[in-house]
Amino acid sequence: MSPADLPHEAHLAAIACLDGVGPARLRWLLGLGPPHEVWERICSGRLPRGPGGPAAVDAGLRTRWRNQASSLSPAEVWQRCDDAGIGVVALGGAGYPPLLAEDPEPPVVLFHRGDPDLLGGPRVAVIGTRRATGYGRRHAMSLGRELTASGVSVVSGLALGIDAAAHMGATRVEGAPPVAVVGGGLDVPCPRPNRELARQVAGRGVIVSEVPPGVPAAPWRFPVRNRVIAALADAVVVVESAGSGGSMHTVREAMVRDRTVLAVPGPIDSRVSEGTNQLISEGALVCAGVEDVLAAIGHVAPPADAGPQPAPVDGRPTPAADAATLLDEVGWRPVSAEQLALRTGFGFARIAAALLQLESDGWVERNGGWIERVARPGPVPGPGGGAA
Repeated sequence: MSPADLPHEAHLAAIACLDGVGPARLRWLLGLGPPHEVWERICSGRLPRGPGGPAAVDAGLRTRWRNQASSLSPAEVWQRCDDAGIGVVALGGAGYPPLLAEDPEPPVVLFHRGDPDLLGGPRVAVIGTRRATGYGRRHAMSLGRELTASGVSVVSGLALGIDAAAHMGATRVEGAPPVAVVGGGLDVPCPRPNRELARQVAGRGVIVSEVPPGVPAAPWRFPVRNRVIAALADAVVVVESAGSGGSMHTVREAMVRDRTVLAVPGPIDSRVSEGTNQLISEGALVCAGVEDVLAAIGHVAPPADAGPQPAPVDGRPTPAADAATLLDEVGWRPVSAEQLALRTGFGFARIAAALLQLESDGWVERNGGWIERVARPGPVPGPGGGAA
């Protein structure tokens, strides 16, 4: 497949595979030109001296990228995503979540399993230490279960400890879809003990990552992903945390975004409650139960006998017949009319008629020769109020 046969998301995905390419370096690289031109520059070693700070690119890194690119093809990366059923959306693209597009540091390219349209509705991040105590796991699971049943999506990182407990609670009841933000590729999204939990989260909600499939996990990626957790949440609840670490970094990112921060108080002699108790002393709201969280985001829980709650209203006409079939095949990766013909067996006239209906109803857009699904219009973030 030639570069002309690939959407620009394929080149973005390939660039994101290179060593040390995080959000800052990716933004710098894209300042040099369109993704396919940047890829050609990398392959030929024609990159200029990089900037300082987190986007620093020295001669050694430029050489390493060139060597990597010699054995890495955007077409192969794109096929890897397709084979794994991983959606790919780019900032500025039709399918990109509006909520993240408004963030001060939006992901340039986002990989996902599940339906990103499920990011509508209220969302609360439940986070904490991997070294959780029984007390912390119990409260995280309870919050996950009760928030979900109340129609609030639980956002977490699918890590061991508090994250896993919150999502275990969320997947054990009917209600709002769970949301996960991970620091690795979605082919291996989390620690091995949580793989089945990840499958359940993706089946009922959505998992997102800035890391392409096939890229090994790296410690620096986890602090980077914390800003996305904060960006997706109307409020952040810290269940257990030491005085420093990933949870405190997520809190700082939440405060930058004017998100409400709550903390579960813990024993004064427990190391994993040092951070939460400190947050409370500095002005974070106390979380003694789900009612505190619901009050903080201004959400009214449905009556206990109300049954499963409907998904957020989309407002667009529901596709039917050929249009519904075509929308399923478009998925969340840009496709061509030729690819749709191969997948559906429809003739081009039939495809054109269905696409015209989908475009008219606001479900897809054409970008050059590519057809992209349009994300549901995003909600306005909930009330703010930082921890200090």
